[in-house]
Amino acid sequence: MLEKNMKKEQLPTTSLILDSKDISILRILQQNAKATVKEISQKIHLSTTPVHERIKRMEEHGVIKQYATLVDYAKIKKGLMVICYVSLKQHNKNAGAKFIKSVQEMNEIIECYNISGEFDFMLKVVIENMDAYYDFHVNKLSQSENIGHVQSVFVMGIIKQTHVLIN
Repeated sequence: MLEKNMKKEQLPTTSLILDSKDISILRILQQNAKATVKEISQKIHLSTTPVHERIKRMEEHGVIKQYATLVDYAKIKKGLMVICYVSLKQHNKNAGAKFIKSVQEMNEIIECYNISGEFDFMLKVVIENMDAYYDFHVNKLSQSENIGHVQSVFVMGIIKQTHVLIN
């Protein structure tokens, strides 16, 4: 039920069929979003115009959602990562929408998932240190309307972290 409150991107209704060249383009862009059309065209043995058109088509169909810069959290003084499991007291449309809106306003939360099981949401929080997390938990997250229970799990180390979907 709460999933329906989350904004879904409006994509063209026609499904896009990707061929091996499209997959190759995606593979390159996942490794380096700054790769130029010229560099991509040389690697996949296709001229620049069709490469550009394929990229534009995949962007328009939502296959490529955005280009991003991945930042090392520790190097920008965000050395503590916490996974927060949150359950709500009430499970209705308005309560879920209010919680989702509050989550979107908290910059410390970099990911939020509506999940099944004992909890309703899983949040990924990146913050400076334990004192900053305590302040965030007490003065922001716990102050959100309709919070039932929060369980915090502190990340001890990152074993695998990737955004690569196509190998």
